Amino acid sequence: MQFQDYYKVLGVEPGDSDASIKQAYRRLARKYHPDVSKEPDAEARFKAINEAWEVLRDRDRRSAYDELRRNYREGQTFRPPPDWNGFQGDFGGGSGGDFSDFFETLFGQRGGFSPGPGPRPPRSLRASIQLTLEQAFEGGQQRIGLNGRNYDVRIPAGITAGQVIRLAGQAHGGGDILLEVGLAPHPVYEPDGRDISSELRVPAWTAALGGTVSVPTLGGPVNLRIPAGTGSGKRLRLKGRGLPGSPAGDHYVRIAVDAPVANTEAQQQAYRALAQAFGDTAAG
Repeated sequence: MQFQDYYKVLGVEPGDSDASIKQAYRRLARKYHPDVSKEPDAEARFKAINEAWEVLRDRDRRSAYDELRRNYREGQTFRPPPDWNGFQGDFGGGSGGDFSDFFETLFGQRGGFSPGPGPRPPRSLRASIQLTLEQAFEGGQQRIGLNGRNYDVRIPAGITAGQVIRLAGQAHGGGDILLEVGLAPHPVYEPDGRDISSELRVPAWTAALGGTVSVPTLGGPVNLRIPAGTGSGKRLRLKGRGLPGSPAGDHYVRIAVDAPVANTEAQQQAYRALAQAFGDTAAG
């Protein structure tokens, strides 16, 4: 088994801040998301990026990994030390077997510490489950594979990143399985708790004069009134159109004013008339 350099996967350095690592993760995850990327290895890269993020975003896992990394370089043959105790407690193999053998060895049931002799009390098994925003919005059932077994998981509608789904008594020995929810980056929407943000490009005349436009949301298209004189960067709220809950989140629309390219003489003349009306003498 080869050692994997998670810092290299995300293009960051060990001394970088948590914020820098998160920024790098989000940028790469968007780039290689299988739904939008045309790269031939997008799916494999996306899985590697998510695995690196699972390690480096957690203080305990990152510290344990850094301890091992001092003696290894990427691609070197790796065997964990006999007394390896890098993460106190089991961290399962994620959702659907998306984590590598290297990760499982360090943080799965094959890794971690070994309890002493005597009866073992039921222990919780910690794992992660990766959802799309659409799955988080709609909820429902999802089957995941974990340590060689399949589990049917009920996803509550409106669940957010960082929340934990408990499968009571389903771990080996009668313990609970605790699934920490992660949300895959979306090509259109950005979640913040139950709130959702997206960008909407509107033509200059709609921004200047006002009007009503259709906005895509997780729950379907919604009409949004654009006030006259709206500039780029203005945030408009669609109340209750974020992730469901009590209360439901909001959907915030960032306006980007779009100036269409003048391809015809008539369109160019229209721009000249506009420049003249606003007293712009620099326009040719």
